[in-house]
Amino acid sequence: MFNILLQTTIEEDPDDWSIRRFSRVASFIAGLRDAEGHPAFMVTARDRARRGAPDPVLSTLHESDFDQAWLFAVDAGDGLTPEDCAGITRFRRRGGGLMVTRDHTDLGSCICNLGGVGAAHHFRSRNPEPDASRHCTDNPASTAIDWPNYHSGSNGDFQRVRPVGSIHPVLRDRQSATGVIQYLPAHPHEGAISAPAGDASSRVILEGLSSVSGRRFNIAVAFDRTVSGGRAIAQSTFHHFADYNWDPAAGCPSFVGEPAGDAIVRFPEALRSTQQYVRNVVGWLSA
Repeated sequence: MFNILLQTTIEEDPDDWSIRRFSRVASFIAGLRDAEGHPAFMVTARDRARRGAPDPVLSTLHESDFDQAWLFAVDAGDGLTPEDCAGITRFRRRGGGLMVTRDHTDLGSCICNLGGVGAAHHFRSRNPEPDASRHCTDNPASTAIDWPNYHSGSNGDFQRVRPVGSIHPVLRDRQSATGVIQYLPAHPHEGAISAPAGDASSRVILEGLSSVSGRRFNIAVAFDRTVSGGRAIAQSTFHHFADYNWDPAAGCPSFVGEPAGDAIVRFPEALRSTQQYVRNVVGWLSA
């Protein structure tokens, strides 16, 4: 049985994107079975401890018995201390698998301090996208949210995604008509990611399409295992895994102002595709 940590970068808060709002992905992973029908993964889901001080789990992650960590960077930029970033970076260096995701503008920008995977994430104030022509608002309807904010659709709806380059293992889907993952939850302001320049172990594997500007944007970057670190996935937004985006009836924090759709509920294939993607990622990170 593999040991997995699902972790946010904020303290517990019932009116924020705390770990309770990722309960469905946690339950889904915990329910996966191995070839003999036994539970394949033990899941620990938690928010960070008091902000401003080293988190007791993240800062010592390299000394833990976790095999992989899913980090939901939902903070305003101060969610990880230097000690936390060092612990996570050393965790991957000793072979641990990482899935690191964030959201729009500077939301989750603390992950820029992570070795390797941090360089894949672009924000407005830190490590902006290399292409300066993209330093502009993609979703003008959300006036309080600045770039990067790629509009893939409303929360509660789904988007059609497409693979980039050769089909990566995390995109395989035998039940799909195309043999690959076709759908993920939509979000009105996804973040920006890319394969870090000079890192031969990384490549963009999946992209989406803005429903406003028509621009293609990266959704997932995969990092292969090397002698200096375990496998990793950089994801454009944590909303691909949030309860609210799997089922809008699950609710959201009070500060979310955009109206939600319900297409992902009316089209079950989109949620099945999303869950297959989660299954693939958690399996690939452990392989």
